[in-house]
Amino acid sequence: MQLNDTDTLLAIVELMRLLMDEHTLAWETAWAITQRTFAYTNHSLLPESIDQYDCPVSLLQRLLPRHHEIILGINDRFLSEVRATHPGDHALVERLSLIDETGDRFVRLVHLGCVGASQINGVSQLHTELLQRSLLPDFYHQFPEKFSNKTNGVSPRRFLLLSNPRLAELITRKIGDSWVTNLDELRHLDAFSDDANFRQEWRQVKQAAKQDLADWLYAQLGITVNPDSLFDLQATALHEYQRQYLNVLHILHLYQQIKANPSITLTPRTFIFAGKAAPDYEAAKLIIKLIHAVAAVVNGDATVAERLHVIFLPNFTLKLAQRLYAAADVSEHLSLSGTEACGTGSLIAGLNGAVLLATPDGVIPEVKAAIGAENLYQFGLAVNAVAELRKHGYNPGGIYAANFSLRETIDRLNAGDYSLGEGSLFAPLTYTLLDSDPYMVLADYQSYIDCQSQVGEAFGDTEGWVRRSIHTTARLGQFSSDRAVQEYCRDIWQIQPAVALQQIYA
Repeated sequence: MQLNDTDTLLAIVELMRLLMDEHTLAWETAWAITQRTFAYTNHSLLPESIDQYDCPVSLLQRLLPRHHEIILGINDRFLSEVRATHPGDHALVERLSLIDETGDRFVRLVHLGCVGASQINGVSQLHTELLQRSLLPDFYHQFPEKFSNKTNGVSPRRFLLLSNPRLAELITRKIGDSWVTNLDELRHLDAFSDDANFRQEWRQVKQAAKQDLADWLYAQLGITVNPDSLFDLQATALHEYQRQYLNVLHILHLYQQIKANPSITLTPRTFIFAGKAAPDYEAAKLIIKLIHAVAAVVNGDATVAERLHVIFLPNFTLKLAQRLYAAADVSEHLSLSGTEACGTGSLIAGLNGAVLLATPDGVIPEVKAAIGAENLYQFGLAVNAVAELRKHGYNPGGIYAANFSLRETIDRLNAGDYSLGEGSLFAPLTYTLLDSDPYMVLADYQSYIDCQSQVGEAFGDTEGWVRRSIHTTARLGQFSSDRAVQEYCRDIWQIQPAVALQQIYA
């Protein structure tokens, strides 16, 4: 059984209960079976995603008293082993304990997963390194043999064959259909990137997907967009670490440039946001409101017509995602380095020919190595630079004071220029940004603005842009879900396929 992130980890205790209480096995036998049964995949580096599942001991004892007893038994035996191998290291015992004894007592469910599972893996190389180095270093030193990386993959059947049939047909016509079950075959597309006729066909397919999305937006939402504009997509969960705020600051930067100089030449852009916020996440909800407010101002201003359009799409679903990724010219991956575990949306977008604009976070370093630095627009601090900046003191207010464009944008936000008459509506966002800026939006601001300027210029070189699009799709074969599942089979589950994948889809 593969435990998919933190909220599944009580399954370890439940299996122990079943084996002992209903099947009358001794503790040692039940524990050996349980550990062999479970493997644990971590999906997040954010402390809140780890800590939110920590369970108050008092609550567990009241609702699940037998599970509480079993957890205490697991912890007692485990800590006895730790004390035996590290005598006198009381601090290590406290750090490894399944029970957090500081203040209100909590069960640390991630610790339960590390002790109760036979394997622990991250979902990108960087994520796994950070698990071992930063999030779970004590458990990595205790059980180095448990840890491995299994970089996520995406399904070529759903996210290309099904969702983008025109592109799938073009690819099959050029290289055959074996890519459907062996995505590495896409590499053969590289040979056609210098073929002017193939580039034209590729561009026509991308343009048709953009027109489809434009037609759908008008039919479903009454929104009219320019399908010849650059479709700039950020489709992901609404969260401060995903930094939709950075995207909005760039939009306002462009808007202010046009207002200051109406004759300025800028690449026309349609900015598309999609995603959902947790029901109780007030900051994320306020960011959604900010996007809507900025859209109302920008879209309603005749002086920027045909040059800027901002859309936030409601009800982000899998079917909507398939439309968006097929149509995207650029897909944005804006998470602060060291906060995103993987970022499979970037893989889906790239598979569909979107050029990636990204920080060196999650899966992006692996993508960059695969497709080539020249085919990806990267900006922002790397993980080590983020850590150094935190260590030596991060001063977002100083960045604000030194950057005229940024200062003007934030001052106008604070003045209520984009608040639709609600005055200080967005003050909580700007206050956090200037006071602490936990996800270093301001630290990466100028790098992002400069990178976006390069994207705008590059989009005007149609042939060069199409080459990047082809190379991105052609070189993402290693990020297939088939490869990921095969690695789980080989390294974690230790099983062999009964039927070859090619036979299943024949």
